[in-house]
Amino acid sequence: MTSVLEVSGLEVDFDGTPAVRGVDFALQRGEVLGLVGESGSGKSATALAVLGLLPGNAAVRGSVRLDGTELVGASDRALSKVRGSRISMVFQDPLSAFTPVYRIGDQIAEAVRAHQDIPRERARARAVELLDLVGIPEPHVRAGSYPHEFSGGMRQRAMIAMAMANDPDVILADEPTTALDVTIQAQVLDVLRTAQRETGAALVLVSHDLGVIAGAADRVAVMYAGRIVETASAEDLFARPRMPYTLGLIGAVPRLDVAGEVLVPIPGSPPGAGSLAPGCPFAPRCPLAEDACRGEEPELRAVDGEHLAACVRADEIVAQGLGPLDVFPVPTIPAARGARVPEVPEAPEVPEVPGGEQPSDGEQASDGEQPSDGEQPSDGAQASGSRQTSGAAAASEQPPAETVLDVRGLVKTFPVLKGTAFKRRVGSVHAVDGVDLRIRRGETLALVGESGSGKSTTLFELLNLVRPEGGEIELFGQSLDGLGKAARRALRGQVQIVFQDPMASLDPRMTVGDIIAEPLHAQGVDRRTAGGRIPGLLEQVGLDPAHATRFPHEFSGGQRQRIGIARALSVGPQLLVLDEPVSALDVSVQAGVLNLLQRLKAELGLAYLFVSHDLSVVRHIADRVSVVYLGRTVEAGAVDEVFERPRHPYTQALLSAVPLPDPVRERERQRTRILLPGDPPSPTRRYEGCRFRGRCPVYADLGAEEQARCASEVPVDQEHGDDHVAACHFPRVREVV
Repeated sequence: MTSVLEVSGLEVDFDGTPAVRGVDFALQRGEVLGLVGESGSGKSATALAVLGLLPGNAAVRGSVRLDGTELVGASDRALSKVRGSRISMVFQDPLSAFTPVYRIGDQIAEAVRAHQDIPRERARARAVELLDLVGIPEPHVRAGSYPHEFSGGMRQRAMIAMAMANDPDVILADEPTTALDVTIQAQVLDVLRTAQRETGAALVLVSHDLGVIAGAADRVAVMYAGRIVETASAEDLFARPRMPYTLGLIGAVPRLDVAGEVLVPIPGSPPGAGSLAPGCPFAPRCPLAEDACRGEEPELRAVDGEHLAACVRADEIVAQGLGPLDVFPVPTIPAARGARVPEVPEAPEVPEVPGGEQPSDGEQASDGEQPSDGEQPSDGAQASGSRQTSGAAAASEQPPAETVLDVRGLVKTFPVLKGTAFKRRVGSVHAVDGVDLRIRRGETLALVGESGSGKSTTLFELLNLVRPEGGEIELFGQSLDGLGKAARRALRGQVQIVFQDPMASLDPRMTVGDIIAEPLHAQGVDRRTAGGRIPGLLEQVGLDPAHATRFPHEFSGGQRQRIGIARALSVGPQLLVLDEPVSALDVSVQAGVLNLLQRLKAELGLAYLFVSHDLSVVRHIADRVSVVYLGRTVEAGAVDEVFERPRHPYTQALLSAVPLPDPVRERERQRTRILLPGDPPSPTRRYEGCRFRGRCPVYADLGAEEQARCASEVPVDQEHGDDHVAACHFPRVREVV
């Protein structure tokens, strides 16, 4: 079959520094190619080079042929005829891609008229038709809206509508689901499939999410250091990877359908642009590397039929049937040790950093080198052919521990103001409206829900350590109502937070040592004592103590997050609040940080409140889970019980939307996937009855009398076992994992 798009020998340099080094692939009509790899591997640069959208400092060489027509070196006039007509683009950030001062409908109509000689009114009608096709509610009304009036998911759907406006031959989608809630991600992927089906286009899907790729791609190309290092059909690549790098990526992914596994971290960091050593670029991070790997860079060659891999040991991997745990060593997570929850001290007390902590076994970076992101195994860690279970499973068999945090009926509203010189309150945002949480010693409770559900507001209410607007908060058995100044200061040392963005949370003007010591100074620890604790803290999180004098910008993202964890640990807290701590990290780096958090919890007896939108990560790290919707807890319980037997329709929809990194299982699940309509309703309204009923698939099938109950009566928690409650009038178990 003739290929619609052929890319051969594609090279991209930025100011002379190579970013893409000889990429080859071909696409047939209707085919989906998935491009995966860590940040900086060249995925987005490859996609943008196809359309000539790289900045002026980029030099592109090689060949890109669209139905035999060469695009590399073509004039801007020639490329303008192709862009949006024959090849269209779905960008990662739709808010930046849309012009903010023009209405959505006008921008889509402009894309139509740029390539078709039709009247303005007909183009506007086509825009409304396209918005309806991608699932925008009231498309004739929303076509008159500006980009900022759309939610993130709606903007991405509108971007897909624009991409399919002229029935293109090829659609390039660059991380189209990044930063979207899992329910909205499912909607966007469904819309992408609709766009491809309606236009018959070939699709290049760039993504770091292996679950998304497994469910969408026909073929997968794995990129590393600007090259494709492995490519095969999706089923073959996920079932039988031949390249150690691919094995590491697959082993690093937490899975929704597997509980208690230890993730496979890839040691080290990807090579910097222009700093490639001779031989295989992955050799410095590869446990299977040998002398032959360091002599000459291996070519991409056939290992088994159409399965290609750039590895001199690919045949051995095939012959021995090696898996991720056979190649990469993993740390042994010790069983959590029991400890008593301390009473709130009268004066600030800062526990010493536990003695005897050893640095990671990985090679420490010398001066001028970046320390490794990869979590190295502790002494005695053994690689095996099956996933090891963490100490969390053993800890769960211990007698019930004391309660660290107890939240009942938490309420928080924010005023909606109107006016300029004289502002007046015209309404309220009901950000939190009935959240219940309970965390025991040595336990991880995950707080999950869509954006706007009240997760972050709940965290800040806890960290304020003041009497809440409504409800009650107890920390270590003591109510926050009426706390004195000394008691509040002592509590601040017992509760610490690790933020989502490690770079934004670290002062760029301070050295790492000063950053870690800052909480100690706030607790009254003298400078000399604080400085003596910094080396132990850095070792504890797997970093080199010699790097305490460096600044945050000299570290990678994973290393910066480890610094944030060390800062939180410096005052010896009992409860760590983790606000999306791995959402900004590559999957290979994420695995090391998650393993680190598991180890620290076990060794120090910590309790975690873990906020995440990634339910696969939650299944991996959490003991219990609390699901919130529109500021209210709708289901809670032991994570295995809730995930395997969800009762609330919202929980079922969240779990159903999470993709699995298994093409066979994922495509089976797509047939029964629960797609929630629209976005969560506005929190500025007080809702009678069940606030989820407008999106609830169960509500739609109820009789009139049952629907009336949902509309008028607020559901209360119903117990479904020893540790499982759900606030639903008509709870039904539905297996969705």
